[in-house]
Amino acid sequence: MTKKWWHDKVAYQIYPKSFYDSNGDGIGDIPGIISKLDYLQDLGVDIIWLSPCYPSPLADEGYDISDYYNIDPRFGTMEDMERLLAEAKKRNMYILMDLVVNHCSDEHEWFQKACADPDGKYGNFFYLRDKKEGRLPTNWRSYFGGPVWEDLPGTNKQYLHVFHKKQPDLNWENPDLREEVYKNINWWLDKGLAGFRIDAIINIKKALPMHSYEPDRADGLCSIKTMLKEANGIGEFLGEMRDRTFKKYDAFSVGEVFDEKPEEVPDFIGDNGYFSSMFDFNETIFGSSEKGWYDAKPITPDDYKKCCFQAQAKVGAVGFLSNIIENHDEPRGVSRYIPEGDCSPQSKKMLAALNFMLRGLPFIYQGQELGMENVPFASIAEVDDISTLDEYQVALDAGLSEQEALAAVAKFSRDNARTPMQWSDAANAGFTTGTPWLKVNPNYTSINAADQQNDPDSVRSFYKKLIALRKNPEYKETVVYGALEPVWEDRHNLMAYYRKGEKTLLVIGNYQKGGQDIELPRAYKKVLLNNDAQLIQDGNTIKMQGYQVLILEM
Repeated sequence: MTKKWWHDKVAYQIYPKSFYDSNGDGIGDIPGIISKLDYLQDLGVDIIWLSPCYPSPLADEGYDISDYYNIDPRFGTMEDMERLLAEAKKRNMYILMDLVVNHCSDEHEWFQKACADPDGKYGNFFYLRDKKEGRLPTNWRSYFGGPVWEDLPGTNKQYLHVFHKKQPDLNWENPDLREEVYKNINWWLDKGLAGFRIDAIINIKKALPMHSYEPDRADGLCSIKTMLKEANGIGEFLGEMRDRTFKKYDAFSVGEVFDEKPEEVPDFIGDNGYFSSMFDFNETIFGSSEKGWYDAKPITPDDYKKCCFQAQAKVGAVGFLSNIIENHDEPRGVSRYIPEGDCSPQSKKMLAALNFMLRGLPFIYQGQELGMENVPFASIAEVDDISTLDEYQVALDAGLSEQEALAAVAKFSRDNARTPMQWSDAANAGFTTGTPWLKVNPNYTSINAADQQNDPDSVRSFYKKLIALRKNPEYKETVVYGALEPVWEDRHNLMAYYRKGEKTLLVIGNYQKGGQDIELPRAYKKVLLNNDAQLIQDGNTIKMQGYQVLILEM
């Protein structure tokens, strides 16, 4: 593998709307991010990914972009963005933005021009079909529910949207559209951006000619994923984008890639891959059901271990995964991957170490370093997220009561990760002096950055130690490039693996409340990290306490 500047880095995702509000309007902003750069530098963060802060009507919280060349006034100005790039550079930090090019907003100039002249240049920037009375062009169901086809205002045509109806899909088959995308990417890279996180990219290739499939629900529609399985040739688009943009700048790119085939991994993230890295979603998609969130199967510690190891085996030494516990589209990881009722600083640290020490690039989502948890919803009226509202309706249609439907969707709601960052125990968790756009998790008085920053035993301090270990010159080569070998795979509620390189490290997590005895194959040299106050051993047998995690040098 060719070594790259980003291999040994640690990344941190910011959801700007919820990170820090500098002006009291209840919405986080870019000046707020600038004011917290020292906090991130102290943690050890190198790369910062900003979720969209482009102009947007916020039908899907900014993933519906109306202008790719500007900053939404809610978040600040282009001057603020340029100042953020300059301040990050001073601290040897790198800024990534979201690249959302499967679709734009229906308020984007291109779409407005397509409405005005559907047979002209901009009509071909989208997928338009003639309207036929009583039937849709295809029976695909959008990710947010309902058909993917919507009437094109003022015309006798319909347009395709695989997400929200305010997110018309861009026609990547059109070279003129692709040119516009590449021009925009290079414009940002020229400005000093270090790269992009690439949103929903698998969707850019449609199976053509478009046709319907067997319905999979009572609504007569089929999952959009059915079509995607049949779509071939995405590599032509992605290879062209890489060569015309990222490659020329040695920029970092990380793809939101779902449903790739195992044989395609080298194409995506090999030495000349389309992207520098791609996220591991094995754990996040586990247990999902075609019926909806209400039918999803909870993930157990043994399932979590299996998902991690499968992803690692699939990629091997071909390239780098980006490893996550949570992001803006998922619930809080500690509420999902730690058995119900067992969330504690100890169990949160265990989960952190098991994920962080995997081979690949660690991504921390804002508040993850504090162990932020899911938010309690009193009613569906408190929910902002469109996918949660859709899944709530799906659950009601399946016969669940309002209370049961709320309980089912609350576990997976994207709002769990979007509640304001918990900076202190002051009003509104220190996020804003105004009224926050989304309610603050009431547990901010006990889980917040101010309390944890100076507490050597806090979850945040443990993350800081994990980052320091990754960067320690003595261990860096092994932690970054070393092979990963699972061990004791069949042991119930135990996740353990070696990292083998210049040195041999052993990571052991007792993934349960009760103790567990582990017989080491030989004596260890040194304890590099331990989330428990003690280490009880008898010869080579270690008596692991509940949710204890150890990183040993062998």
